[in-house]
Amino acid sequence: MASLRDIQTRIGSTKKTKQITNAMQMVSASKLSKAELSSKSYIPYSEKMQEMVHHIALSNETFEHPMLKPREVKKTAYFVITSDRGLAGPFNSSVLRKVYRTIHEKHQSVDEYTLIVVGRMGRDFFKQRDMPITNEIIGLADQPVFSDIKDLTLESVQLFIDEEVDELNIVYNHYISAISQEVVTKKLLPLTDFENAEHTTESKNSAFEFEPSKAEILESLLPQYAESLIYGALLDSKASEHAARMSAMRSATDNANDLIDDLSLQYNRARQAAITQEITEIVGGAAAQK
Repeated sequence: MASLRDIQTRIGSTKKTKQITNAMQMVSASKLSKAELSSKSYIPYSEKMQEMVHHIALSNETFEHPMLKPREVKKTAYFVITSDRGLAGPFNSSVLRKVYRTIHEKHQSVDEYTLIVVGRMGRDFFKQRDMPITNEIIGLADQPVFSDIKDLTLESVQLFIDEEVDELNIVYNHYISAISQEVVTKKLLPLTDFENAEHTTESKNSAFEFEPSKAEILESLLPQYAESLIYGALLDSKASEHAARMSAMRSATDNANDLIDDLSLQYNRARQAAITQEITEIVGGAAAQK
């Protein structure tokens, strides 16, 4: 049975842990509000970019851009977004488990896929398993700007244009609410989902004037569109990360409170037993002297 000193030590250390988790919860809550604002502010730009691309792609003209043409899939690239730090509940494990399971179900050898990884947790996970990583980036800010990942997005899109990969998918945590995030997998390239897109009807009816020509604009716009999808997913993932960490730290704080209550009860019982034992010994000693 633990001594009173041991129980007191555990209570003290648990209280210090509670202070840390409580502080981390408040920091994550502050970061979440900023990340959520950034993600929502980016949506109008992303939707307008999508509307313009869809309008051109759905026009009667024929465009021969490699990003619009599906081809036989011999090699697939997975753009995986994770965090640099843990203590975020299932945020990283959910994404990594999804990618790992998908790769083992769809591919027979390492020649059939490659990985582009954002975040130290994902990078380390795949390196430990000797899985091929074409590109990586770590150390992104909690509120990233596009210039932070511009080179990575450009190189990722170029992999498809150069036909080094035949399909580019992105896997990340989609932010639903502060207590709910969902792992999603989206096909970024080739761009073949125009007929089912949300803005199809709106795009067909929109009045755009293009100068110098639709084909030239599309040539410049398509890579930017694909890059904007990646950046939008990153902002979405960042909001999910802060929400997941906030929830994890709140749960850790609640668990610490429960443990402190249990230890305090255990301490009081042990102290009461010790006092009762001392009284019994005193009474027994007094009785023996009579």
